[in-house]
Amino acid sequence: MVAQLDDAFREVGGSRAVRLASWALFEGRPLTTRGRLVNPLVLGLHRLHAVLPISRAVERPVFIMGMGRSGTTLLGRALAVHRDVGFLNEPKALWHVAVGREDVTGSYSRGAARYRLADDDADDRAGRRLRRLFGAYLRWTGRRRVVDKNPEVVYRVPFVRAVFPDARCLLAVRDGWDVCRSVEAWSERHGVDRRGERHDWWGAARRKWDLLLDQVAAQEADLAPHVETMRAWRDQRQMAAVEWTLAMRYGLRHVAAAPESVAVVRYEQLVASPGQTLAEVLRFCSLPDDPAVIDYARRVVRPARTRGPFELEPPIAPAFGEVAARLEYPTP
Repeated sequence: MVAQLDDAFREVGGSRAVRLASWALFEGRPLTTRGRLVNPLVLGLHRLHAVLPISRAVERPVFIMGMGRSGTTLLGRALAVHRDVGFLNEPKALWHVAVGREDVTGSYSRGAARYRLADDDADDRAGRRLRRLFGAYLRWTGRRRVVDKNPEVVYRVPFVRAVFPDARCLLAVRDGWDVCRSVEAWSERHGVDRRGERHDWWGAARRKWDLLLDQVAAQEADLAPHVETMRAWRDQRQMAAVEWTLAMRYGLRHVAAAPESVAVVRYEQLVASPGQTLAEVLRFCSLPDDPAVIDYARRVVRPARTRGPFELEPPIAPAFGEVAARLEYPTP
Protein backbone atom coordinates (compact mmCIF):
# COMPACT_ATOMS: atom_id res chain seq x y z
CA MET A 1 0.00 0.00 0.00
CA VAL A 2 2.75 2.48 0.90
CA ALA A 3 4.40 1.90 -2.47
CA GLN A 4 1.17 2.94 -4.16
CA LEU A 5 1.32 6.36 -2.49
CA ASP A 6 4.86 7.20 -3.53
CA ASP A 7 5.97 10.76 -4.29
CA ALA A 8 5.54 10.29 -8.04
CA PHE A 9 1.93 9.16 -7.57
CA ARG A 10 1.04 12.31 -5.67
CA GLU A 11 3.08 14.68 -7.81
CA VAL A 12 1.38 13.73 -11.06
CA GLY A 13 -2.12 14.01 -9.62
CA GLY A 14 -2.84 10.63 -8.06
CA SER A 15 -5.51 10.93 -5.39
CA ARG A 16 -4.31 9.84 -1.96
CA ALA A 17 -7.90 9.86 -0.69
CA VAL A 18 -9.11 7.48 -3.39
CA ARG A 19 -6.26 5.03 -2.80
CA LEU A 20 -6.76 5.12 0.96
CA ALA A 21 -10.49 4.50 0.55
CA SER A 22 -9.76 1.63 -1.81
CA TRP A 23 -7.27 0.04 0.57
CA ALA A 24 -9.11 0.63 3.84
CA LEU A 25 -12.72 0.00 2.82
CA PHE A 26 -12.74 -2.31 -0.20
CA GLU A 27 -9.61 -4.36 -0.85
CA GLY A 28 -9.19 -6.25 2.42
CA ARG A 29 -5.90 -7.62 3.72
CA PRO A 30 -4.92 -11.07 2.41
CA LEU A 31 -2.55 -13.62 3.91
CA THR A 32 1.09 -12.58 4.46
CA THR A 33 0.10 -8.91 4.92
CA ARG A 34 -0.24 -6.80 8.01
CA GLY A 35 -3.41 -5.12 9.20
CA ARG A 36 -5.67 -8.14 8.85
CA LEU A 37 -7.67 -6.90 11.83
CA VAL A 38 -9.43 -4.56 9.40
CA ASN A 39 -10.97 -7.49 7.51
CA PRO A 40 -14.14 -7.86 9.65
CA LEU A 41 -14.93 -4.18 8.97
CA VAL A 42 -14.28 -4.54 5.24
CA LEU A 43 -16.31 -7.73 4.94
CA GLY A 44 -19.15 -6.19 6.95
CA LEU A 45 -19.28 -3.15 4.65
CA HIS A 46 -19.26 -5.40 1.61
CA ARG A 47 -22.16 -7.47 2.94
CA LEU A 48 -24.10 -4.26 3.50
CA HIS A 49 -23.33 -2.88 0.04
CA ALA A 50 -24.22 -6.25 -1.51
CA VAL A 51 -27.87 -5.94 -0.41
CA LEU A 52 -28.36 -2.21 -0.95
CA PRO A 53 -29.71 -0.95 -4.29
CA ILE A 54 -27.09 -0.23 -6.95
CA SER A 55 -25.84 3.27 -6.20
CA ARG A 56 -23.99 3.87 -9.46
CA ALA A 57 -23.98 2.09 -12.80
CA VAL A 58 -20.78 0.18 -13.57
CA GLU A 59 -19.77 0.81 -17.15
CA ARG A 60 -16.84 -0.74 -19.01
CA PRO A 61 -14.89 -2.02 -15.99
CA VAL A 62 -11.27 -2.93 -16.66
CA PHE A 63 -9.68 -6.11 -15.31
CA ILE A 64 -5.90 -6.59 -15.16
CA MET A 65 -5.16 -10.30 -15.19
CA GLY A 66 -2.51 -12.89 -15.96
CA MET A 67 0.04 -13.91 -13.36
CA GLY A 68 1.42 -11.86 -10.54
CA ARG A 69 4.99 -10.56 -10.87
CA SER A 70 4.26 -9.68 -14.52
CA GLY A 71 3.83 -5.94 -14.15
CA THR A 72 0.20 -6.08 -13.04
CA THR A 73 0.76 -3.70 -10.13
CA LEU A 74 2.80 -1.24 -12.22
CA LEU A 75 0.06 -1.18 -14.84
CA GLY A 76 -2.64 -0.73 -12.20
CA ARG A 77 -0.77 2.05 -10.42
CA ALA A 78 -0.32 3.93 -13.67
CA LEU A 79 -4.03 3.69 -14.47
CA ALA A 80 -4.86 4.69 -10.88
CA VAL A 81 -3.50 8.16 -11.64
CA HIS A 82 -6.17 8.67 -14.32
CA ARG A 83 -8.79 11.22 -13.33
CA ASP A 84 -11.68 8.85 -14.13
CA VAL A 85 -10.28 5.69 -12.55
CA GLY A 86 -10.77 4.05 -9.20
CA PHE A 87 -8.11 1.33 -8.83
CA LEU A 88 -8.69 -1.79 -6.76
CA ASN A 89 -5.52 -3.76 -6.04
CA GLU A 90 -6.56 -7.41 -5.76
CA PRO A 91 -9.86 -6.77 -3.94
CA LYS A 92 -10.30 -10.40 -2.98
CA ALA A 93 -12.41 -9.55 0.05
CA LEU A 94 -14.89 -7.92 -2.32
CA TRP A 95 -14.90 -10.96 -4.59
CA HIS A 96 -15.28 -13.25 -1.60
CA VAL A 97 -18.50 -11.53 -0.55
CA ALA A 98 -19.84 -11.23 -4.09
CA VAL A 99 -19.12 -14.75 -5.32
CA GLY A 100 -18.36 -16.72 -2.18
CA ARG A 101 -16.46 -19.66 -3.67
CA GLU A 102 -13.28 -18.29 -5.21
CA ASP A 103 -10.85 -17.73 -2.31
CA VAL A 104 -8.06 -19.95 -3.60
CA THR A 105 -5.43 -18.67 -1.16
CA GLY A 106 -7.51 -19.07 2.00
CA SER A 107 -7.29 -15.42 3.00
CA TYR A 108 -10.95 -15.19 4.05
CA SER A 109 -12.29 -18.73 3.91
CA ARG A 110 -11.01 -22.29 4.08
CA GLY A 111 -14.13 -23.67 2.44
CA ALA A 112 -14.44 -25.09 -1.04
CA ALA A 113 -13.07 -22.78 -3.72
CA ARG A 114 -13.02 -22.72 -7.50
CA TYR A 115 -10.18 -21.44 -9.64
CA ARG A 116 -12.24 -21.28 -12.81
CA LEU A 117 -15.59 -19.50 -13.12
CA ALA A 118 -17.69 -19.92 -16.27
CA ASP A 119 -20.51 -17.83 -17.66
CA ASP A 120 -23.13 -20.07 -16.05
CA ASP A 121 -21.59 -19.31 -12.64
CA ALA A 122 -22.75 -15.71 -13.07
CA ASP A 123 -26.17 -16.33 -11.55
CA ASP A 124 -28.45 -13.48 -10.54
CA ARG A 125 -27.11 -13.37 -6.99
CA ALA A 126 -23.39 -13.26 -7.85
CA GLY A 127 -23.82 -10.83 -10.72
CA ARG A 128 -26.07 -8.51 -8.75
CA ARG A 129 -23.70 -8.48 -5.79
CA LEU A 130 -20.64 -7.75 -7.90
CA ARG A 131 -22.40 -4.89 -9.69
CA ARG A 132 -23.60 -3.46 -6.38
CA LEU A 133 -20.14 -3.64 -4.79
CA PHE A 134 -18.41 -2.02 -7.74
CA GLY A 135 -21.19 0.59 -7.86
CA ALA A 136 -20.70 1.36 -4.18
CA TYR A 137 -16.97 1.71 -4.78
CA LEU A 138 -17.55 4.24 -7.56
CA ARG A 139 -19.90 6.22 -5.34
CA TRP A 140 -17.46 6.25 -2.41
CA THR A 141 -14.55 7.36 -4.57
CA GLY A 142 -16.41 9.66 -6.95
CA ARG A 143 -14.81 7.95 -9.97
CA ARG A 144 -16.39 6.82 -13.23
CA ARG A 145 -14.48 3.65 -14.10
CA VAL A 146 -13.33 0.67 -12.05
CA VAL A 147 -9.94 -0.91 -12.70
CA ASP A 148 -9.66 -4.23 -10.85
CA LYS A 149 -6.22 -5.84 -10.72
CA ASN A 150 -6.92 -9.48 -10.00
CA PRO A 151 -4.59 -11.99 -11.71
CA GLU A 152 -6.98 -14.94 -11.17
CA VAL A 153 -9.50 -13.30 -13.49
CA VAL A 154 -7.52 -14.98 -16.30
CA TYR A 155 -9.42 -18.14 -15.30
CA ARG A 156 -12.74 -16.27 -14.98
CA VAL A 157 -13.13 -14.19 -18.13
CA PRO A 158 -16.39 -15.90 -19.20
CA PHE A 159 -17.84 -15.12 -15.76
CA VAL A 160 -16.71 -11.48 -15.92
CA ARG A 161 -18.11 -10.98 -19.40
CA ALA A 162 -21.43 -12.52 -18.39
CA VAL A 163 -21.75 -9.98 -15.57
CA PHE A 164 -20.19 -7.06 -17.48
CA PRO A 165 -20.59 -7.57 -21.25
CA ASP A 166 -18.71 -4.33 -21.92
CA ALA A 167 -15.71 -5.22 -19.72
CA ARG A 168 -12.16 -4.88 -20.98
CA CYS A 169 -9.43 -7.29 -19.86
CA LEU A 170 -5.69 -6.58 -19.96
CA LEU A 171 -3.48 -9.68 -20.03
CA ALA A 172 -0.15 -8.82 -18.40
CA VAL A 173 2.66 -10.82 -20.01
CA ARG A 174 6.30 -11.12 -18.94
CA ASP A 175 9.20 -13.45 -19.68
CA GLY A 176 8.35 -16.61 -17.74
CA TRP A 177 11.90 -17.15 -16.53
CA ASP A 178 11.89 -13.77 -14.81
CA VAL A 179 8.39 -14.33 -13.39
CA CYS A 180 9.46 -17.62 -11.82
CA ARG A 181 12.52 -16.09 -10.18
CA SER A 182 10.39 -13.20 -8.93
CA VAL A 183 7.87 -15.57 -7.36
CA GLU A 184 10.69 -17.38 -5.57
CA ALA A 185 12.01 -14.08 -4.22
CA TRP A 186 8.50 -12.98 -3.20
CA SER A 187 7.90 -16.11 -1.13
CA GLU A 188 11.27 -15.77 0.54
CA ARG A 189 10.55 -12.14 1.39
CA HIS A 190 6.89 -12.37 2.42
CA GLY A 191 6.36 -15.95 3.50
CA VAL A 192 5.46 -16.45 7.16
CA ASP A 193 4.76 -19.36 9.49
CA ARG A 194 1.55 -19.05 11.48
CA ARG A 195 0.04 -21.68 13.75
CA GLY A 196 2.00 -24.44 12.11
CA GLU A 197 1.14 -23.37 8.57
CA ARG A 198 3.28 -21.82 5.88
CA HIS A 199 1.67 -18.78 4.25
CA ASP A 200 3.39 -17.67 1.05
CA TRP A 201 2.73 -17.28 -2.68
CA TRP A 202 0.85 -20.58 -2.62
CA GLY A 203 -1.65 -19.54 0.02
CA ALA A 204 -2.27 -21.21 3.35
CA ALA A 205 -0.56 -24.60 3.56
CA ARG A 206 -0.19 -24.79 -0.25
CA ARG A 207 -3.95 -24.48 -0.76
CA LYS A 208 -3.51 -22.43 -3.94
CA TRP A 209 -1.03 -24.96 -5.37
CA ASP A 210 -3.32 -27.92 -4.76
CA LEU A 211 -6.33 -26.15 -6.27
CA LEU A 212 -4.29 -25.06 -9.29
CA LEU A 213 -3.23 -28.64 -9.93
CA ASP A 214 -6.64 -30.21 -9.33
CA GLN A 215 -8.80 -27.68 -11.15
CA VAL A 216 -6.59 -26.22 -13.88
CA ALA A 217 -3.54 -28.41 -14.61
CA ALA A 218 -5.66 -31.55 -14.50
CA GLN A 219 -7.71 -30.18 -17.41
CA GLU A 220 -4.66 -29.86 -19.68
CA ALA A 221 -3.96 -33.05 -21.64
CA ASP A 222 -0.18 -32.75 -21.44
CA LEU A 223 -0.04 -31.89 -17.73
CA ALA A 224 -2.81 -34.08 -16.31
CA PRO A 225 -0.67 -37.25 -16.16
CA HIS A 226 1.91 -35.42 -14.03
CA VAL A 227 -0.35 -33.79 -11.45
CA GLU A 228 0.53 -36.12 -8.59
CA THR A 229 4.24 -35.86 -9.36
CA MET A 230 4.05 -32.07 -9.34
CA ARG A 231 2.02 -32.04 -6.12
CA ALA A 232 5.13 -33.10 -4.20
CA TRP A 233 7.26 -30.27 -5.59
CA ARG A 234 8.73 -27.74 -3.18
CA ASP A 235 10.92 -25.72 -5.58
CA GLN A 236 9.25 -22.33 -5.95
CA ARG A 237 10.57 -21.77 -9.47
CA GLN A 238 9.27 -25.11 -10.76
CA MET A 239 5.87 -24.46 -9.22
CA ALA A 240 5.79 -20.95 -10.67
CA ALA A 241 6.63 -22.39 -14.09
CA VAL A 242 3.43 -24.42 -13.90
CA GLU A 243 1.35 -21.42 -12.90
CA TRP A 244 2.89 -19.20 -15.61
CA THR A 245 2.27 -21.83 -18.28
CA LEU A 246 -1.37 -22.22 -17.29
CA ALA A 247 -2.09 -18.50 -16.88
CA MET A 248 -0.56 -17.68 -20.25
CA ARG A 249 -2.39 -20.51 -21.99
CA TYR A 250 -5.72 -19.33 -20.64
CA GLY A 251 -4.94 -15.71 -21.40
CA LEU A 252 -3.96 -16.41 -25.00
CA ARG A 253 -7.13 -18.43 -25.49
CA HIS A 254 -9.18 -15.45 -24.35
CA VAL A 255 -7.27 -13.11 -26.67
CA ALA A 256 -7.92 -15.43 -29.61
CA ALA A 257 -11.60 -15.80 -28.74
CA ALA A 258 -12.37 -12.13 -28.09
CA PRO A 259 -9.61 -9.75 -29.27
CA GLU A 260 -12.03 -6.84 -29.08
CA SER A 261 -12.25 -7.20 -25.29
CA VAL A 262 -8.95 -8.84 -24.25
CA ALA A 263 -5.56 -7.27 -25.03
CA VAL A 264 -1.96 -8.23 -24.25
CA VAL A 265 0.26 -5.79 -22.33
CA ARG A 266 3.91 -6.87 -22.34
CA TYR A 267 5.93 -5.91 -19.28
CA GLU A 268 9.08 -5.46 -21.33
CA GLN A 269 7.32 -3.01 -23.67
CA LEU A 270 5.71 -1.20 -20.75
CA VAL A 271 9.04 -0.42 -19.11
CA ALA A 272 10.86 0.27 -22.39
CA SER A 273 8.18 2.52 -23.94
CA PRO A 274 5.71 3.52 -21.21
CA GLY A 275 4.26 6.41 -23.19
CA GLN A 276 3.38 4.43 -26.28
CA THR A 277 2.25 1.34 -24.35
CA LEU A 278 -0.06 3.21 -22.00
CA ALA A 279 -1.50 5.34 -24.80
CA GLU A 280 -2.52 2.09 -26.50
CA VAL A 281 -3.96 0.77 -23.23
CA LEU A 282 -6.05 3.90 -22.72
CA ARG A 283 -7.45 3.65 -26.24
CA PHE A 284 -8.28 -0.02 -25.83
CA CYS A 285 -10.08 0.68 -22.54
CA SER A 286 -11.95 3.69 -24.01
CA LEU A 287 -10.38 5.97 -21.41
CA PRO A 288 -9.68 9.57 -22.45
CA ASP A 289 -6.07 10.65 -22.72
CA ASP A 290 -4.57 11.75 -19.42
CA PRO A 291 -0.91 12.89 -19.49
CA ALA A 292 -0.58 12.12 -15.79
CA VAL A 293 -0.78 8.39 -16.52
CA ILE A 294 2.19 8.44 -18.86
CA ASP A 295 4.09 10.93 -16.69
CA TYR A 296 3.76 8.65 -13.68
CA ALA A 297 4.92 5.57 -15.55
CA ARG A 298 7.95 7.37 -16.94
CA ARG A 299 8.92 8.43 -13.43
CA VAL A 300 8.73 5.00 -11.84
CA VAL A 301 9.63 2.42 -14.48
CA ARG A 302 13.00 0.74 -14.37
CA PRO A 303 14.73 -1.25 -17.12
CA ALA A 304 13.51 -4.83 -17.33
CA ARG A 305 15.85 -7.26 -15.58
CA THR A 306 16.39 -10.55 -17.37
CA ARG A 307 18.37 -13.35 -15.80
CA GLY A 308 17.85 -16.10 -18.35
CA PRO A 309 16.68 -19.72 -18.24
CA PHE A 310 17.24 -22.30 -15.52
CA GLU A 311 16.75 -26.05 -15.58
CA LEU A 312 13.12 -27.14 -15.57
CA GLU A 313 11.74 -30.46 -14.38
CA PRO A 314 10.70 -32.78 -17.25
CA PRO A 315 6.93 -32.67 -16.52
CA ILE A 316 6.69 -28.92 -17.13
CA ALA A 317 9.58 -28.18 -19.51
CA PRO A 318 7.79 -29.00 -22.82
CA ALA A 319 4.62 -27.08 -21.93
CA PHE A 320 6.57 -24.10 -20.63
CA GLY A 321 8.68 -24.08 -23.78
CA GLU A 322 5.64 -24.24 -26.04
CA VAL A 323 4.08 -21.20 -24.38
CA ALA A 324 7.36 -19.29 -24.25
CA ALA A 325 7.83 -19.85 -27.99
CA ARG A 326 4.32 -18.57 -28.72
CA LEU A 327 5.10 -15.42 -26.76
CA GLU A 328 8.55 -15.11 -28.36
CA TYR A 329 10.48 -15.56 -25.12
CA PRO A 330 13.54 -17.81 -24.62
CA THR A 331 12.69 -21.50 -24.52
CA PRO A 332 14.25 -24.24 -22.39
